Amino acid sequence: MARYDLTAADMAVLLESEPAYRTRQVWDGLYRQGTGPEQLTALPRTLRDRLASEPALAPALSLDAEVESDGGDTVKWRWALHDGRMIETVLMHYPGRTTVCVSSQAGCAMACGFCATGQAGFERNLTTGEIVEQVVRAGAEARQKARRLSNVVFMGMGEPLANYDRVWAAVERLHADVGLSARHLTISTIGVIPGIRRLAAAPLPVNLAVSLHAADDVLRDELVPINRRYPLAELMEACREWVDAKGRRLSFEWALIAGMNDRPADAARLAQLARDVRAHVNLIPLNPTPGFLTMGTPAAGVRAFADLLTSLGVNATVRRNRGTDIDAACGQLAARVTQHPDRTD
Repeated sequence: MARYDLTAADMAVLLESEPAYRTRQVWDGLYRQGTGPEQLTALPRTLRDRLASEPALAPALSLDAEVESDGGDTVKWRWALHDGRMIETVLMHYPGRTTVCVSSQAGCAMACGFCATGQAGFERNLTTGEIVEQVVRAGAEARQKARRLSNVVFMGMGEPLANYDRVWAAVERLHADVGLSARHLTISTIGVIPGIRRLAAAPLPVNLAVSLHAADDVLRDELVPINRRYPLAELMEACREWVDAKGRRLSFEWALIAGMNDRPADAARLAQLARDVRAHVNLIPLNPTPGFLTMGTPAAGVRAFADLLTSLGVNATVRRNRGTDIDAACGQLAARVTQHPDRTD
């Protein structure tokens, strides 16, 4: 257990010999200021020293590598966890907003061949604290650049809905304690239907993004193996239930792969699914991934695919590739640990 795994009650027990307001000071320092207790100057020096050596308040994440791209607008961290597992977090600055992409698992069991994390396999679920700490540390980095962290996307390593309980606990903590709007939190899934249905019944109005990548079962079985368990017809029904329950816009994520899912027929099938649930489509030029030889769709093909979707009545956005030169796609930086164990960049 590390500092962001503690509940408010745990913190109160840890500080039971102190006045009650000390608990509030430490809690506010951790979540609102992103500051460890050893740096909280409002605390007496003796208390800071005691808390600095308290194992339960140790950070969960140890920086293993940091790389920047886009003139500093994209920062990617590789963190080492207490058991030696590696995860990744990406901070992205855009005009008017700053977004952090966080991991929910070390590795991933979904086995999507075009994803570096999927190729690496599953190691373990992250704890709530390990998820929250990624956001807090990203927020602290943003403040150093006079920016405010505004958005969190659960689109890093792992399948968030396969770690539902800890992910949802992190969402509640980010909303209540860090102070982020639930409408600025987005959970991405490859199509884990039970998790989508749990989200539909959950109280906070977080956003849902479904990584679709194919609009027919034959191709999706190949690209997204879990489709064999949760085929498209059932997935679309769960998406309709979510839209009906939340009244919010659903997003489809679509990584464009040359010659596989970027043809006019693919656009037509995708448009039909998107119109049915009033979904917005985010088109993502595929990042090069070691072990997956098929390339991403060239820029002209991406634009043509987007234009075709628009002509078919679908709202579509081309997501700008960020950090390709720093392996910013999920799992790519962590994969270097296996490929080049002596390297830290």
